[in-house]
Amino acid sequence: MQKKLLNLHLILKNLLIKIMRYIILAILLSCCTSIGQLKDNENPVWKPPATSFKNLKKAYFASGCFWCVEAVFESVKGVYEVYSGYSGGYLKNPTYNQIGTGKTGHAEAIEVLYNDEEIGFGTLLQVFFGSHDPTTLNRQGPDRGEQYRSIAFYQNDQEKKLIQDYIKLLEKNKIFDKKIVTQILPFENFYYAEEYHQNYERLNPYDPYVKNVSTPRINRFKKLYPELLKESFNN
Repeated sequence: MQKKLLNLHLILKNLLIKIMRYIILAILLSCCTSIGQLKDNENPVWKPPATSFKNLKKAYFASGCFWCVEAVFESVKGVYEVYSGYSGGYLKNPTYNQIGTGKTGHAEAIEVLYNDEEIGFGTLLQVFFGSHDPTTLNRQGPDRGEQYRSIAFYQNDQEKKLIQDYIKLLEKNKIFDKKIVTQILPFENFYYAEEYHQNYERLNPYDPYVKNVSTPRINRFKKLYPELLKESFNN
């Protein structure tokens, strides 16, 4: 009897060792796959075509899904073009799948090309803070993760001060019930997102996400700031 119990014990012990080996191997393979996915890419995933825009300034913001943010800024007077992309992270030429892991440091962001004789950086801040909830950490609407965090990027000391002063003004007037968690970061790099992300809201009006999230978001903005809208959006 004792011999049978000893044999059973040895069998269970060997089985447990094999199971642990499989678990360790699976973890190692998962880590290797993850590391492989998060390597720098040699080439950009997309570049915008050459345009005839001249003497336009650029500004960079992140406030949730870039489909929504791009559509909001596209509607504003003085804004000539908006591109969706990735900013705020360490990976070079990231892909949508890579930033979707939430581990690259990047946020879904936009590049705004605007005429500063028609619209100032301060008004762009009004659009930015007026079109999303800056009090939700790593989240915007149904989207959660570091890639959806709120960021206002600055390219010089003047822009940095404007962002800081605007946040102080919002907090002083208690515009939001909770503390603003928007990051104020120096602009470093902007990587354009894949082509299918560009103008996504306009080109895919029947997409379920667009219908249920993007369109309601831009409609709320249009209702709040009709004076900022281009004539074609003011209806």
